[in-house]
Amino acid sequence: MSTGLAEKVEHAWFPKTTCDARCVGGGESGSAARVAIRSMWRIAATVLMLLTLPLITVPVPGRSRLQRRYCRLVLRCLGVRINQSGNPVRNLPGVLVVSNHTSWVDVFAIGAVVPGSFVARADLTDWPGIGVAVRMMGVIPIERRSLRQLPPVVEEVTERLRDGRTVVAFPEGTTFCGRHNGAFRPAVFQAAIDSGRPVQPVSLTYRHRDGSPSTVTAFFGEDRLWASVKRTVGARVTVVDLEVGSLQLPGDCRRELAARCQTALTASAA
Repeated sequence: MSTGLAEKVEHAWFPKTTCDARCVGGGESGSAARVAIRSMWRIAATVLMLLTLPLITVPVPGRSRLQRRYCRLVLRCLGVRINQSGNPVRNLPGVLVVSNHTSWVDVFAIGAVVPGSFVARADLTDWPGIGVAVRMMGVIPIERRSLRQLPPVVEEVTERLRDGRTVVAFPEGTTFCGRHNGAFRPAVFQAAIDSGRPVQPVSLTYRHRDGSPSTVTAFFGEDRLWASVKRTVGARVTVVDLEVGSLQLPGDCRRELAARCQTALTASAA
């Protein structure tokens, strides 16, 4: 969290989205009564799932598989279906997973395929329900307005990778609607170089059941969390396509590594 006025001032490299409210389409489908009933039971089911989260954080054999199933169940409760494609996910120790960033739903979508600890905005841990989930999933908080907090975050990611743990990061630094995306910033890739661990690019694309692009899960800019949740649970079905790109060796230049990973995602999405 921010500790002083100086840290609250946006610096020159502060990540800003180019998306706004005009990018977000309505998620409600059907009559008002049907949407309300659908939304209520989905929210209730999701809350019940979040209440059982402590059970999957216990260090027992097969916990990764349990976490993947748990995230898939949360997605289903939200009305989100997931399709995985692309390269196989290799069971390697200490992998940095990087992805484009659209929504809070991304956490569960990636967790359903490659469970790990996430690098996420510091205030995410304060959000009701979702905050509890990300804390138990071992989130590494980052205060984006403070450049001074970036090196310790990279060091923490490096240590976890050296310990053989999977870490998930969103190098765009903020969220975009999905129809538009941002450039990968190189800082977090230094952790892969310092630890000598590979990077697994993952692409997330949200769409409606008919295949058209969907922005109902989007959460960015001045949008409110509740508005994003309401759009998500009100939609009849949202599909998230998770494309696994080719595994990237770290090399010795973080900018080149960031560019390679973004290229890999662009190629997988084509």
